[in-house]
Amino acid sequence: MNQGSHRLTRRSFCRQLGASVPAALVWGAGVGAARGAAPGSGLRADLVVVGGGLGGCAAALAAARRGCRVILTEETDWIGGQLTSQAVPSDENRWIETHGASGSYQELRRLIREHYRRHPELTAAARANPLLNPGNGTVSRLCHEPRAALSALHRLLEPWEATGAVRRLERHRLVSATMSGDRVQAVAVLNLQTGQVLHLEAPTFVDATELGDLLPATGAEYVTGSESRAQTGEPHAKDVPLPGNHQAFTCCFAMEYLAGEDHTLDRPAEYAFWRDYVPALTPPWSGRLLSLTYSNPRTLQPHSLGFDPERGTGLFRYRRILDRTLFHPGAVRGDLTLVNWPQNDYLLGTLIDVSPAEADRHIARAKQLSLSLLYWLQTEAPRPDGGTGWKGLRLRPDVVGTTDGLAKAPYVRESRRIRALCTVTENHVSRDVRERAAGPGRPSRAERFDDSVGIGSYAIDLHPTCGGFNYIDFETLPFQIPLGALLPVRVENLLAGAKNVGTTHLTNGCYRLHPVEWSIGEAAGALASFSRRRGLPPRAVRERPAELAAFQAELRADGARLEWPAL
Repeated sequence: MNQGSHRLTRRSFCRQLGASVPAALVWGAGVGAARGAAPGSGLRADLVVVGGGLGGCAAALAAARRGCRVILTEETDWIGGQLTSQAVPSDENRWIETHGASGSYQELRRLIREHYRRHPELTAAARANPLLNPGNGTVSRLCHEPRAALSALHRLLEPWEATGAVRRLERHRLVSATMSGDRVQAVAVLNLQTGQVLHLEAPTFVDATELGDLLPATGAEYVTGSESRAQTGEPHAKDVPLPGNHQAFTCCFAMEYLAGEDHTLDRPAEYAFWRDYVPALTPPWSGRLLSLTYSNPRTLQPHSLGFDPERGTGLFRYRRILDRTLFHPGAVRGDLTLVNWPQNDYLLGTLIDVSPAEADRHIARAKQLSLSLLYWLQTEAPRPDGGTGWKGLRLRPDVVGTTDGLAKAPYVRESRRIRALCTVTENHVSRDVRERAAGPGRPSRAERFDDSVGIGSYAIDLHPTCGGFNYIDFETLPFQIPLGALLPVRVENLLAGAKNVGTTHLTNGCYRLHPVEWSIGEAAGALASFSRRRGLPPRAVRERPAELAAFQAELRADGARLEWPAL
């Protein structure tokens, strides 16, 4: 267990920043001034959500719809987290189009599709397709550009921002938290444009940051890395706890292919290192990282999807986010793909609980890895015709909204995790464990949680780690999100709203995906509002059966799904 100080010293992992936030936005009286802050630089709300990723956006929307005034902070100039600033199209379950997520998440998906249907050059057939997949990528039923998701999120928030129910503070980074016993009184955030420090006060706070930054700032108990088998009883857990064993993070980028053109990069400074780099993993990796062959996540045997941007196959199609054949001829020059592959997972360090200088160094090297991968694809990658390299591959900075062509923020798979009232383990969700427990011929299902506040489904998908371990990937059963996983063991008015919920290193691998993070945030925002209206601390809602039933009924009435039908 880690227990951090009350001041967050890690510098932002986001370096690409955009539009400004007006400095004169004040609700109520000031709540005190920090060193270097203007007098009276404080805002009050019913809920403060720190972190504007998918969980943060869902929390703000859920609370605003229930009558709360919400402040939503975000370090970059793009809300949406892994779907936008990290540039990763959604990873979802096979029931996502019908009953595999909450109603509000499905509305987000509808608005993303509508973003493309408004395009004048989209073909009539594509516009009429109710299951339009703009990229026709193989990873998801909805592969799309980051800006499409950003547009959809803005449309969802717009009505509440217009009435003042939601105050969005982009380019604001968490600095510290003020505590009174086991309660958070206020958080301080730094305006990255003006240097002003704002103090944000509310009865309830949601940590929806990418790394669980509010946990060390408030002194809340948390866990990092991988637990031991003795701690969790999980068959796939390690022999000993390894708190520094975190999944790789990735600096993603978008690229297109223009046949007959030459867009070769200048040779990256670290290219020689990354070209020859062989991950030192257990079980062993397949060879050099910059190769079309990599470890199959399930079998760990050497595997290749191939790569042919001219035909749009293999890895190029895997996360393709724009398919030019869906548009009238000439409207789109080349297909776009998002590179979040095994080949650019960064394995040499972590961003959690390290010094600012070390975090910056790892991000810089991760960017070099991604640029080196692109340069290798342009110059040395084997072609089906026996040649090497695809010079027509072109970096697309405009797609990700940066100048260097890399996403605004690293794609973070693993966060600090609260020490929660309920921790979901492999034994709750693993298909193999649950089927063996059920016995021959009996139907198996994931653990039923009486305090469910949402659902999810995904395999336990752990990428290679900076601790030196290869993939862990195995099947789970469709699962629930217990309310107890959002509640810290001690801090009374802090809620987990993203990947920082009460999971283990293993179950993080199935609770970290887009629709699950959305449902976690939605439940956190709804709980903050329910608790306020009932005059109860959040944990009392879980402890009192009548209040829990009323809260769950409210969630269902608003479109949340708390249990799976018989599948």
